[in-house]
Amino acid sequence: MKRLTLFLTLTILAACGAAQPADSVNGVFKTIDTLAFANFEADTFIFSRDTSLLIRFFSKFDSAVTYKDRNISILHIGGSHVQAGTMSHRIRQNILNTYPDFIGDRGVIFPYSAAKKCNNPIDYKINAIEPFGLTRNVLKNIDRPLGMTGIAVYTDTCAKIKVTKRDKTLSFGTDSVILLGYPECSPIEPCLVINDNGYSPSIIDTINNRFIYSKIEPITDSFTIVLDADTDNAFTVTGIILATHNNGITFHSIGVNGASVPSYLKCTDFERDLQLIKPDMVIFGIGINDAAGNDFDTLVFEKNYLTLIKRFKRVNPECAFVFITNNDSYRKTGRGKYAVNHNGPLVQQVFHKLATETSGAVWDQFEIMGGLKSMAQWQTHKLAQKDKIHFTANGYNLLGDLFFNAFMDAFYKLKN
Repeated sequence: MKRLTLFLTLTILAACGAAQPADSVNGVFKTIDTLAFANFEADTFIFSRDTSLLIRFFSKFDSAVTYKDRNISILHIGGSHVQAGTMSHRIRQNILNTYPDFIGDRGVIFPYSAAKKCNNPIDYKINAIEPFGLTRNVLKNIDRPLGMTGIAVYTDTCAKIKVTKRDKTLSFGTDSVILLGYPECSPIEPCLVINDNGYSPSIIDTINNRFIYSKIEPITDSFTIVLDADTDNAFTVTGIILATHNNGITFHSIGVNGASVPSYLKCTDFERDLQLIKPDMVIFGIGINDAAGNDFDTLVFEKNYLTLIKRFKRVNPECAFVFITNNDSYRKTGRGKYAVNHNGPLVQQVFHKLATETSGAVWDQFEIMGGLKSMAQWQTHKLAQKDKIHFTANGYNLLGDLFFNAFMDAFYKLKN
């Protein structure tokens, strides 16, 4: 599979007359013979008739990587596929390894595993001292305000969150940290500890619930956030942003297990936080949970998506949108029994309509996989998990490589 994805990348670049980028394919994959059921010819961005926003984005991208004259902010947002972080990080690695002298900051992260039984993305590790509670946007009753991450952890004791970088292949230019969070009542001043050196916030913004730590020594491996909370004054963390004042490419990822489009519409502080990263491109990976039931309504799904898109447009009217169609999936009907989810083609149609309505593009994951019932083949070839919804690490990495190829193909087609 390594040879397959590298071949696809080289083929795309040769067809566009572009210089070969750095090798961005790592990991072990199966050979192409074992993926005869897939349709890799569909690995492309399907543009709507109006490509003005995408042309504008890729022109900015081209200027940024050529002249290093601006920042490029890309956001991948979704449910459990994104919270797992494997596919997102593969895309991040591929893009940044292609332009290693233009790496921006790591961007938005969240201490998922500070709470019990909550999985964390693969590229950084979280250690929590003292237990944290968890609130997510998928809950029926949300007991505290949520921001753009759609999730929060909270503590009512003196607690610490240690963040450790795992991916040593990417050197992010972090020089400031923004802690998104708030105390329940009286003020709390979280302390940032790096290499035994403590830092107080340079700015405490109680209106927007953020603590900014600037002019700190470069963060290379780890840092710790110390929260002096107590039973009468709990502290809630809704996100962390690793930032830099230098130009570069930043690939953010935000995911919540079980999240649907309405889940993110519940986040009252979504736009407020989004102003901090102002995405130039949003890659939507939300939909698998919306279409999980028998009562899936395409009109409601489309309406909810357009409402969410308006929030992004208010933050950045020039934002470009790419819609990832749902993967083929199955429903569990009993112990060890599964039935095909026939909503996949319906969601596929809605995403193509949304791309037309928003001057966006579709990356047709459903078609690339091989269409209806293809998930069973992906599972057979150890690219998908037994639940027939999620992928294995190899499967997510393969999808990340394929998406990167489509991204680069679109870049060379539209940058001029």
